[in-house]
Amino acid sequence: MTSFDARLRVVGESGFPLGVEVDLTGERMIVTTSGNKLADWALDEIRIAPTPTGFRIDAEGEAVILNVTDIERFAAEIGPYVIEL
Repeated sequence: MTSFDARLRVVGESGFPLGVEVDLTGERMIVTTSGNKLADWALDEIRIAPTPTGFRIDAEGEAVILNVTDIERFAAEIGPYVIEL
């Protein structure tokens, strides 16, 4: 399991980003905060695109921005799933 500290912001909503942990386990992305699971996505069922400050994730009709602390390592882990906008 590879995990990353990140800040999550819902696209189109104001407010402070939420501190989250992103686990990349197998072919899944699991997002938690304070031990509570926010999302559990199969990587091949979501769209991941780079942004100037992180990654945009489109899943289940929602879009979020993840600003990952270790962006280079995160990008290497999800590389095969990233698309260009």
